[in-house]
Amino acid sequence: MEQVCVGVDIGGTSVKLGIFTLSGTLLKKWEIPTEPRNDTKALIEKIGKSIKENLKEGGLSLTDCVGVGMGVPGPVMPNGYIEVVVNIGWKEVFPARILSDLLDGMPVALGNDANVAALGEAWMGGAKHIKDVVMVTLGTGVGGGIIIDGKIVPGKHGLGGEIGHMHVRESETEKCNCGGKGCLEQISSATGIVREAKKLLAKKKDTSRLALIEDLTAKDVLDAAKAGDKLAIEVVDIVAKYLGIALAHIA
Repeated sequence: MEQVCVGVDIGGTSVKLGIFTLSGTLLKKWEIPTEPRNDTKALIEKIGKSIKENLKEGGLSLTDCVGVGMGVPGPVMPNGYIEVVVNIGWKEVFPARILSDLLDGMPVALGNDANVAALGEAWMGGAKHIKDVVMVTLGTGVGGGIIIDGKIVPGKHGLGGEIGHMHVRESETEKCNCGGKGCLEQISSATGIVREAKKLLAKKKDTSRLALIEDLTAKDVLDAAKAGDKLAIEVVDIVAKYLGIALAHIA
């Protein structure tokens, strides 16, 4: 049977997983909630169980899988150590070691999610055959991966591409989850989109269909903008403005 590998993308809301051939063909993908938060071992155990179950459903065993690649939304040191990942509450952990032990010693490679996404794009995606690339990921948070001359730039402390906490708005009064103020992630992430929408709704509540939605999501805002909702369009303009400022700094 053909050998496979597993990819794991741990996000602030969900964990996305996939089984691939070694040439990069996707065989299966699925996702599970990022729960429990603030408990690395419990979440990694849940991921390990899910990998085993889905390999089995595909007629595969652990011996058919050569390894796991895992991305997390925060800085990762070369030895796999994570000091802190604020979006999921991890502190001072070695998650790859935990997962490897759960999978009978299978090799597990760990990296910053945006860095590994950039590598994926350089290998099989939109940045194929391009040596110098900056990739920005927009999700629960904002991440970035930098490739120069075909190699990831990790930075001395694993923060080389972490643009989410780049300071872009001087007038910000609320604190980011990193402790700073005016971070790109406060504005241009999925949570930032909802936050900006709620701020405008508090001022212009009767002017938008978003006021009728109880549990507002970023998708709701973007869908409303596509439908021509003026307040939603204003939110998108704000989000795009500060994302543009950040990209201009990078360029």
